Amino acid sequence: MSQSPDSRSLLSASSQLNLMEVESIDDKEFDIPQVDTPPTLESILSQMEEEEDPFVLEDTCLLNTDNMDAQSYDTSSLASSDSGDPAHLKRKRRTLDQNAAVHGSVLRLSLLKGISAQIVAAADKVDAGLPTAIAMSGVIAVGTSHGLALVFDTNQALRLCLGNKTTGAEFGAVSALSINHDCSRLLCGFAKGQITMWDLANGKLLRTITDAHPPGTAILHVKFTDDPTLAVCNDSGGSVFELTFRRVMGMRSCDSRCLFSGSKGEVCCIEPLRTPPDFRDHPITCYSLLAMASLTKILIIGLKPSLNVWMTLPYTKSDPSSVPQLAWQFVPVQKTVNPMLAFCKGDSVHFLLVKKEETGTIHVIKQRQLQLSCDIISLNWINSCSLVLLDSHEKLHVVDRPTQDVLETLDLEQVQLVYNSRHFKSLATGGNVSQALALVGEKACYQSLSSYAGQIVCLGTKSAHIMSLRNWKERLDCLLKQEHFTEALSLAWSFHEGTAKAVVGLHGDSQRRKAVISDKMVEILLHFTEYAVKKCPEQGKLQVMEQHFQEVVPVLVDYCLLLQKADLLFNQLYSRLVENMVAKGVFLESLESYIVANRLGHITTPVMKDLLAHYHDNDMMDSLERCIVHLDVTSLDIQQVVQVCWNNQLYDAVIYIFNRGMNDYITPMEKLFSVIGPRVREGRSLTGDDVVMGNKLLVYISCCLAGRAYPIGDIPEDLVVQVKYQVFEFLIRLHSGDSSQKEEVFPFIHTLLHFDTREFLNVLAMTFDDVQNDKQALEYQQRIVDILLQVMVDNPDFTPSQVGGLFTFLARQLAKPNNTLFVNRNLFDQVLEFLCCPDDDSRHTERQQVLLELLQVGGVVQFNEERLFTLAEKAKFYQICEFLYEQKHLYDRIVDCYLQDPLRKAEIFSYIHNLMSMPGYSSEEKLKVKEKVLQHMQELASLDPGKLADLVVWHFTEEVQTIISELQASLCVSLQDDSLLFQFLRCLLESQEGSQSVSRLPLESELYELLLDLMCRFEPQELLKFLHTSQHYRLEEAIQITEKYHCNEAKAYLLEKKGDIPGAFAGLLQTLKERLDVLTAEMSGDIGGGVDGQDEEEADGEFTLTTVKSSLNQIILFCHRNCQNLDQEQRKDLWFPLLDTMMASQKEVMGLSDKHISDGLKEMTLKVLNCMSSFISLPAIIQQILQDPVYGRGKLAEIQGLILGMLDTFTYEQTLLETTTNLLNHDLHWSLAHLRSAVTRGLHPRQDCCNICLQHYKRKQDTSEEIIVFSCGHLYHLQCLEQKDCGWGVASEPQQPWRCYKCSSSHGGRGGACSEPNRSRSASLAQTQFSSGHQEKGAETHRKKVVAVATLDVQQELSWDHLRGLYRGPSRLSILSEVSHGQSSEKTGFLLPVQPESFHLKLAPPPLFEE
Repeated sequence: MSQSPDSRSLLSASSQLNLMEVESIDDKEFDIPQVDTPPTLESILSQMEEEEDPFVLEDTCLLNTDNMDAQSYDTSSLASSDSGDPAHLKRKRRTLDQNAAVHGSVLRLSLLKGISAQIVAAADKVDAGLPTAIAMSGVIAVGTSHGLALVFDTNQALRLCLGNKTTGAEFGAVSALSINHDCSRLLCGFAKGQITMWDLANGKLLRTITDAHPPGTAILHVKFTDDPTLAVCNDSGGSVFELTFRRVMGMRSCDSRCLFSGSKGEVCCIEPLRTPPDFRDHPITCYSLLAMASLTKILIIGLKPSLNVWMTLPYTKSDPSSVPQLAWQFVPVQKTVNPMLAFCKGDSVHFLLVKKEETGTIHVIKQRQLQLSCDIISLNWINSCSLVLLDSHEKLHVVDRPTQDVLETLDLEQVQLVYNSRHFKSLATGGNVSQALALVGEKACYQSLSSYAGQIVCLGTKSAHIMSLRNWKERLDCLLKQEHFTEALSLAWSFHEGTAKAVVGLHGDSQRRKAVISDKMVEILLHFTEYAVKKCPEQGKLQVMEQHFQEVVPVLVDYCLLLQKADLLFNQLYSRLVENMVAKGVFLESLESYIVANRLGHITTPVMKDLLAHYHDNDMMDSLERCIVHLDVTSLDIQQVVQVCWNNQLYDAVIYIFNRGMNDYITPMEKLFSVIGPRVREGRSLTGDDVVMGNKLLVYISCCLAGRAYPIGDIPEDLVVQVKYQVFEFLIRLHSGDSSQKEEVFPFIHTLLHFDTREFLNVLAMTFDDVQNDKQALEYQQRIVDILLQVMVDNPDFTPSQVGGLFTFLARQLAKPNNTLFVNRNLFDQVLEFLCCPDDDSRHTERQQVLLELLQVGGVVQFNEERLFTLAEKAKFYQICEFLYEQKHLYDRIVDCYLQDPLRKAEIFSYIHNLMSMPGYSSEEKLKVKEKVLQHMQELASLDPGKLADLVVWHFTEEVQTIISELQASLCVSLQDDSLLFQFLRCLLESQEGSQSVSRLPLESELYELLLDLMCRFEPQELLKFLHTSQHYRLEEAIQITEKYHCNEAKAYLLEKKGDIPGAFAGLLQTLKERLDVLTAEMSGDIGGGVDGQDEEEADGEFTLTTVKSSLNQIILFCHRNCQNLDQEQRKDLWFPLLDTMMASQKEVMGLSDKHISDGLKEMTLKVLNCMSSFISLPAIIQQILQDPVYGRGKLAEIQGLILGMLDTFTYEQTLLETTTNLLNHDLHWSLAHLRSAVTRGLHPRQDCCNICLQHYKRKQDTSEEIIVFSCGHLYHLQCLEQKDCGWGVASEPQQPWRCYKCSSSHGGRGGACSEPNRSRSASLAQTQFSSGHQEKGAETHRKKVVAVATLDVQQELSWDHLRGLYRGPSRLSILSEVSHGQSSEKTGFLLPVQPESFHLKLAPPPLFEE
């Protein structure tokens, strides 16, 4: 060795792992062995540690995160001390993922106790420092922070300690390790940039490489390729170098070549394709592929035979702190094995399949990506289908690549993972790395996990662990140890079916694997049964015990049946469960679902006996029946089962046993008839069970005749015909076997007919359809029909519906084209007489429906039509008459049928409309129907005037006047009022007014005037609405009609429409006076009334007051509508009479006691004054009030309220006007002041030279020269701008706006010239022209020192619009208008008629704010 370890003694490895300060440790809890004397470092280094299992084998020391004491490990990781990242501190412990219940424990995580003890001992005794990197191949190498490398063999024995403290102080910590494929060389990369190569056979230092990459950068990765003379390294500058090792004349050397420069993007992860021994001859190995991951993309390059880039793939968007990961694996895809690269950055893993084409090129195929919900910081393959991912919370995820299922999640918190943050930040060389690389390094742990041959070694701060996949037995045993038997069986079955993931240890062909797993499952089932019986609670509620076994027994049954081991189920398992009565019951009940699903068809005799007894004792007869009809009858004790089933009315089971067990299809029918027959024949009411039995019998007969088994399956083909004949023979028996003297002939058919005639006939109909080619069956068919006629015809026991059902059945059979039945026609005549008996009013509808159905299925050919029609008319079978009339095309007679049928009168309108609209009817037929309708117009109107109106609109437009005249004449004859005519006419004309299509009626004014006349009589309240919506009446005639019936409001509307404003006003005013008189009369009557009628009189007064308000509002609206077109005197003629009327009514109620009415009248008077003030001057109104005889003398107390209200309104409006004016003036002044300050502010140039000629603005001291400064800060000479033609206007104009040459021209480097000269980008808000200030005193006086020109450029106008948008909202004028309108509804004064729509105010623009 290069250095001997320190000879000082140290504690045992197990005590070294406890770094927390605790008072005591329970050795039994942690399984720590007792030792007499602690071993020395020499003894540890020299002994073979035979008691330790080699790490490449299955280590029995499992790390159970559930049972581990939280104090046994330090919860901090190296990241906290290495990179200062607080994200890795104090993470919560998490149990196994819920998927473990499906897949079991997939990964075995074992503590390498020997290596862990050596790491701690080396740190304490020889000052090797904390571990920083680990690599695994045939050996394990661990690098430390003091530059040492510890090499362990397969037995965890320390074989080499490479390096010393001197080199450690010079090179820094070991930052990367790599072992070549034959474990003969070790490469060590250091934090200060050096690389050393060691001979692992003798521990000799072979090379020290210091110039392979730029100095001052740490080695992040160093990797051997398949070629032992070729390696690659990656430094903290993001560069990648190829290292070629040479030996010439005994001298060792190393050549370096840059593969990727960090200046093009920093690489933080490299991974050469290392070929396993089995694939050394793979054709792709000759390319020596290398994958590199930078911060932005993935590259795959080939180092041989020449450098070539085969693929570049950029990342999708991800977190900048995410750590790129790369991992190669040879994967079988489509019967070929090719390398696949897995790479990730963030939460998604991508897969690239690399193939070599026949042409020699490399083809990279992107596979389906894997999306997770965690930030991945480590990625390793553990076999060709499974990956092990580590997230930023130190949770380990085992993922199946083909299905993308997460098989298991483990917590690695107790490992205290080592992070490489210090090396990524290159702290040993001064920290000269980019911020992006340092951010990625916060979670970098590349050197802490290393995979080799299906194992992954993991490095912690004081320990090392190894991970490998458990074999299938171990996964099952883990679940069994935790007593998770159900999960173990589920996992074992997935092994059996080949659906399990990450399976290890199963060899051989499919049948052999299934046999091995089946034996293991049998073992688990037996174990599970013993466990269930022993763990059953002996005391407690019965429900608890049942629940315990209900969770166990169905699982046992299910897997026994899946494995096809019924003997195991009924012999070994059942014999163990039967010891517990609860378990026995649960077992027997759980069999039902499997029997019904046809998964269990045969049960041993002892179990069947127990099944019968249990179901019978627990009254589970329905379940028992369901089981029996699915079981093999050979396993049943037929005599016992039949007896039990018959006693408990399990008829399905009885039928099944007789059919399947004895091929007897008749005995079940005899037994059922023996039960139901007497009850039906005696006419007793049937119970629910009787109905169920009868229905079963019908279904059973139908199945037998159709060749189907009951209740499930089919009759054997060789028995189908025989069974059918047996059933026919049974049905046509003259007497039953135990017949009595009272028994009727053909008892079985008799019973079925009485039970359900229609269903029995349906069964026969289905049977008759299937026997057309069977001569024997046709004979049975004729025989059954004859028996049916013999039994039912002339038998009072059957209802008309039953008899009709029989003949309907016969008519259908006779109507078939291949009919062979013969039925005497006289029988049909008997049925017709029976159904059409006019003396029998019972079941009238039923008899008619039966006869109609009989006719519709073809029975009409069996009857004499004349006789049928005569009988139908006598029996008032109007539907039958309609049926016959329709066949004869006498459609007008059908109208009479509908009118005479009380049940179908309302359907006549639909019938007439359909007949008149649909094609297929001749014009003569339609004309006859139309004449028939005109004859019955009054009757149709009384049925539904609305539907009659629709009918007239569609089909009788030319006969409208005739219809109206006939209706008027018929109503006069019948001494009825005209309300029917009114309803019909309103429906007729309103439908025309409301329709948007072209009117179908000749809209003659006489019809509308007639309707107007009828409406005045019957519905005067709808009169105004009609006048508004209709335009087809004549005005003068309408005025006369309304005047005739004293409808003043309608008359006023018509006069207003005519233009007679005074006449219309007079009519409305007359209505108002009448209502005021009624109100006054009611108030006068209240004075002398008694107390009893006080409430009723108050209600009447309130109603009258409401009508007065309504009338007044109508007059006010009338005056508003018409005052716009009247002069002042005409307006007075409208408003003053209205005011006088209201004031006169106020005087009349002045002395009465009802204050509510008096206040209401005052309020209405004020409303009149308010409204008339918009059209009549206030002095005229006051003068009119004072001219009143009442108000003209004495005090003005009565009108004091009116005057004060007018003054209040005047004061309010004056204040409103002044406030509005002041606000507008303030806004205008404020806006102008800010605009002035904006355009007159001083400008500060960026530099004191012209931006065109680049000379000082005062080029000559003795001359005065004008210069221009823009708001952008650029300064120009006036002459220079004129030469560049930067003006907007014509050059000859005395005052032309300028634009900044540098901002608007392409010469300035800020874009091309503006396409719109009037909206230049760089035109300033204030362009100021001024002289240099050094002009002579004698200069011309016309030259001004400062000239201001205000304009706006595009950017400033956009800012202007933005400010206006910020200040956009309701104007103050609109707010004040809303306030005034809101107050006007509350104040009782006068308001000016303001029209805000026509009032536009020009306000100043919003102010500018200087930043």
